[in-house]
Amino acid sequence: MTRGPSDSGPQGAAARRGSMDATTAPHRIPPQMPQYGEANHIFELMQNMLEQLLIHQPKDPIPFMIDHLQRDNDYVPKIVILGPPASGKTTIAMWLAKHLSTNLLSVESLIAKEYSPLAADARMHYQKFKMVPDMLLIRLMQERLKEEDCVRRGWILDGIPETREQALTIQTLGISPRHVIVLSAPDTVLIERNLGKRIDPQTGEIYHTTFDWPPESEIQNRLMVPAGIFEGETARKLLEYHRNIVRILPSYPKILKVISADQPCVDVFYQALTYVQTSHRSNAPFTPRVLLCGPVGSGKSLQAALLAQKYGLINVPDNIIMKVLKQRLDQQDCVERGWVLHGFPRDLDQAHLMDNLGYKPNRVFFLNVPFDSVIERLSLRRTDPITGERYHLMYKPPPTIEVQARLLQNPKDSEEQIKLKMDLFYRNSAELEQFYGDAITLNGDQDPYTVFEYIESGIINRLPKKVP
Repeated sequence: MTRGPSDSGPQGAAARRGSMDATTAPHRIPPQMPQYGEANHIFELMQNMLEQLLIHQPKDPIPFMIDHLQRDNDYVPKIVILGPPASGKTTIAMWLAKHLSTNLLSVESLIAKEYSPLAADARMHYQKFKMVPDMLLIRLMQERLKEEDCVRRGWILDGIPETREQALTIQTLGISPRHVIVLSAPDTVLIERNLGKRIDPQTGEIYHTTFDWPPESEIQNRLMVPAGIFEGETARKLLEYHRNIVRILPSYPKILKVISADQPCVDVFYQALTYVQTSHRSNAPFTPRVLLCGPVGSGKSLQAALLAQKYGLINVPDNIIMKVLKQRLDQQDCVERGWVLHGFPRDLDQAHLMDNLGYKPNRVFFLNVPFDSVIERLSLRRTDPITGERYHLMYKPPPTIEVQARLLQNPKDSEEQIKLKMDLFYRNSAELEQFYGDAITLNGDQDPYTVFEYIESGIINRLPKKVP
């Protein structure tokens, strides 16, 4: 059963308070980011339609499928945000709803709905028993999700489901979120947040003794502790939440992301927004064929090795001619497991040659690294002619002055040679980027494992939709 509004309204708004409140700090909402959405994919479209047919089992499937296609709602936001009291989930839900132009649904908004007999029953039930039965709440939610704005613009469920029983019933009815976010923070942090809340009885505005204390003494003097805000009650609510959440999470194994709420609210928002704007890996057959482009010293070889190690791709080096490359890419392991190619093609003619032979990468990455960083990476490399050990004067200096004195530099690592190679790459890169229109450009001037995370994200997620 649902115990009524717990994270919205005058009291519930208190639970939004992390380090700020969305309603009182609109200027602190993060800057605009790319909008939610993705291209229609036939495989996922058909899969979704089959799921809906199995769930609803219409007597006449043809009109049902036509109506489903006309709704064009396969890729609108469908998000669930969960979290303990005082985790700030309503703040994050409000910001996401505003940024994605979607509908925010909470227990409070559902039972406050006008002209709904179900909502009227829920209000009466809550006034009498201080809770809303599960089935009544779910019927209310089902009624709301069928309305045109939810169909067209999607929805965010704030704090729903509260129990495993609710989660299973929602799934049985065919209500399936695409992204589930769970906020998490230590109980001590949440209790401190909750105990510091104060309410202005005249305006209903929520303040906090630590995070958001009003400067006006008049307001300070009339602030009151909201009802139910004491340590024992907060601990009880947290215990109830923990008891339920561990049974809810297994219902969403592949679409769940846990985000720490023990950080500034803006950081939580950025992480949540980034997650809901990613699409989960398609179930359609996909064999990675990855092309890494970048100037000398951009880290292509390392990234290719990391990809090959994690995904079992065949790492194809760059110092081979097209005939040998063709023989290698035609081998069974490349056909079945995919490949990662770096350092080739170097220009538009080679790209056309690859394309004409049927070797079409489905992921292309350009690694951008500033000239000064490349010079630092390459020109300071040295080799010990006696031991063969390789050093870098900045990142891996020699252990002794004696060793340093005998180190040699490879002529290709001179600044002049590096500059020539970089100039050659950038003369051709514009045409290559235009040829590979879906290429993803990354900042290669970062920790290599950070770069790898971005490349991996570009592989397991669908390509972003290009804005004309």
